[in-house]
Parts: sequence; structure tokens; C-alpha cells
Amino acid sequence: MERLAAEDVDVVRVVYPDLIGTDRARDVLLDHLPSAREHGLAFCKAVYHTSPQGDVVPVAGGLDAGLPDVTVRPDLSTLAVLPWEPGVATCLGEVIDPATGAPAPESPRDLLRTVLAHCAEQGLRPIVGPELEYFLLEPAPDTPTGWRRSPETTGAVYTAGLRADPDNHLLRTLRHLRDLGLGVVTGNHEFDGGQYEINLIHSEALDAADRAFRFKAAVKELARKEGRLATFMAKPFGDAGGSGFHLHLSCDDTDNRNAFDDPTGAYGLSATARHAIAGIVAHAPALAALLNPTVNSYKRFGPDTLAPWLIDWGLDNRSAMVRIPPERGASARLELRLGDASANPYLAVAATLAAALLGIRAGEEPPPPLEGYGYDTARSAVLPTDLSAALDALEADTDLADLLGKDFTSSYLSYKRNEVERFQRHVTDWEFTEYAYHL
Repeated sequence: MERLAAEDVDVVRVVYPDLIGTDRARDVLLDHLPSAREHGLAFCKAVYHTSPQGDVVPVAGGLDAGLPDVTVRPDLSTLAVLPWEPGVATCLGEVIDPATGAPAPESPRDLLRTVLAHCAEQGLRPIVGPELEYFLLEPAPDTPTGWRRSPETTGAVYTAGLRADPDNHLLRTLRHLRDLGLGVVTGNHEFDGGQYEINLIHSEALDAADRAFRFKAAVKELARKEGRLATFMAKPFGDAGGSGFHLHLSCDDTDNRNAFDDPTGAYGLSATARHAIAGIVAHAPALAALLNPTVNSYKRFGPDTLAPWLIDWGLDNRSAMVRIPPERGASARLELRLGDASANPYLAVAATLAAALLGIRAGEEPPPPLEGYGYDTARSAVLPTDLSAALDALEADTDLADLLGKDFTSSYLSYKRNEVERFQRHVTDWEFTEYAYHL
């Protein structure tokens, strides 16, 4: 407290992720931080079951239990001063079920911890490098959504500077994120107008997920300060591509060596790496429910999108679902390109690790790697084509569901099936235009 006061900080924002990865928080005046740390902050547990529109979704342990509390205690080891908000520091919160004294079963951060404990039993310490894309939008009252891409420049993929970023949004954002301690390394304009990618340095899996979660919240907050909107929605525009959430994954063994590297192994990969690939490929339909978690997510998929549409893997092949970058040795890793930017970082990492771990336990080899352009349905199975099918795949994949936890999986399925039901009842502008004048 003395250090914070010396930095003119008088508020600590305690933040934690809900089920979809949105940041939930409470601002605590500095004088009350000791009490918050000792006793925790009370939140209604239904925050985990609240839709983006504010409706409480009927999930076991929510409405039927009388909307009980969870307790959130500040994790001061994650404390950082917000560079753009004078007088405010932020930290993550630990979510506890006061009825049991244990972590809340819906807590995404604790779900990842559980999966990491299973990895440790296997002698593995996962290392993750997140890559996230987003669209920057500016107000446009004359458009149907009220927003347009900022800027709308096309043909500026893999560029930086004023050509694609005329008011230096990316530079300002990179510097703020650096000062927040999020381990950002590079940034550039991406394929579509107003689309940017910022890469985070690799680190142990929980730290990487923490930083990815805080990164998304920070980018959205910085855009709001500029009067704009940053969205990690999978595909916000029909005439543009989608935004991905690629995960680079390796594992260190008990001797702190890269367990995925083996110069004598097939493709220069160890048996552990090949088994991990096999597990991710085998459980890909269920993984889609967690890495492509919205109705909108499945509009990102399809031929010639550079988003994985088929279940396959390849050696340095960006059209494959799992890409093996060319580096070996300490840099040997796989890149899962399945996820989109709307995914909850904790759930995306936990599910990926769980699938890889199941493959390592099974000890099976993956199918032959993809060669050439990866959109031939004669060679590879197709991923689920909508959220409902992905949720069905998750429910049917009992091995993955058991590793993630039955309580969590049941809660997640109920929550997301409610999203599907609400969408199916919603009449879209497309339907009106398509049918109203002709039928």
C-alpha cells in the first residue's frame, strides 16, 4: 500500500474472467484493500451465467439455487499500475465458492490450473505463445451497425506505420501494453481494413492466459478512450475475413528441455509432440466448442479463408488446422490455428492442453501431414459447421469433458445452448430482405 500510495494510486481494480472471457471487476479504494484481501469481494455467481445482453441464463447452481455469491480475493502478485488511467492499479482476482472454500467450478482460471496439474503428473510444463487479431472500429451513424472499420484501407497486410494506421493507434497501444507488463513483442496491420494483430511473448501456460485475458480487456479499454470500438468478434463483417486466436504450444520436461524436440524423430519431432498433435486432431470437433465459442464463429470458416475448415495438420502449412513451424531445438512447437479471437483465453488454452494430454496418454501417431493447400474435403474431415454441432461434439467427447470437469462442461453446454436457442428465435435483417418482399 505504501508503494502504491507513493505512485499516487488510490484505487485498485480487481478483475476476473467470466465464462466467455469478459472482464468482470470492482474498483476498491486503496484504504479498503486490506479488508478486500482478507475477506474477499462478494459477487453474484450468476455473473458466470449472464449473457452479453444481460440476461441470466438458467444453469444449475444459478437461478435454481437462489443466485448465491462467489468471493473474489485480490491476487496482489498480479498487481500493475494502469499506464492510461491516473491513480488506478489493477490485479487479477481469485474466485472462491464460499460454501466450499474451494475455487468456483465455473472459474476459467482455475479450470486451466486443474488441467496444468494433470500435465505436471505427466512430467510436462506447457509453454504457450498467444497471437490475437482484432478489428478497430469508429462511429458511423449512417451504417446499419453504427460502426465502420478504422481505417478502411485494404491491401495493407503485414504493414506498419501511417499507411495502414494513420493516427498511430497501434503504436500507442503497443506502448501502453508494454508499460502494463503484458509481454507484447510485435504488432502490425492485418489482412483487412481496420484489422490489427499483436503478438505476446511465450511463457508458462497460466501466465500466457493471464496476459492474453488482460490484453483483450486493455485493447478494448484503450479503444474506448479514443471514442472507438475494438472488437475480438470472430467475423464482424460479411465482406471481410475473421480474427484468429492462434496458440503456439510446446512443453518443457522435468529437466527444462523442450519435450517436443527430437532430431532423430519423424519430422524432427519427439513422440510426445506427435502424440500431442494426434490428440488435438482426434478431439478437434469438441475443441471447436471452446475455441470457436459463438454463433458468429462459424462464419469465419470455409474454403480459401486461411481459417482452418478441415481437421488436419501440416509442416509449416498455414492452411492446416495444426501448423508445425520450421524451427526445431528449443523452439520446436505446434501452432493451433483453430481458435478465433472471441475465445476465452483460459478455456482455449485449457482445452488445447487437455486434448494434447489425452493424445500423449493414448500414445497414438497422427495421420500423415497435409501437403499442399488444405481445403480438399476428400482428404480431411470437416470441422463442425455451427455452434450447435460443436456443442454436441463436446458433450459426446466424454474423455475431454471428464478432463475438463463434468460440472464445468455441463454449465458451459447449458450456457452456450441458450445462445443457440436465442439466435434461432431472432429474425435477422438478411431474412427480412430475403423473404419479406417475395413471399
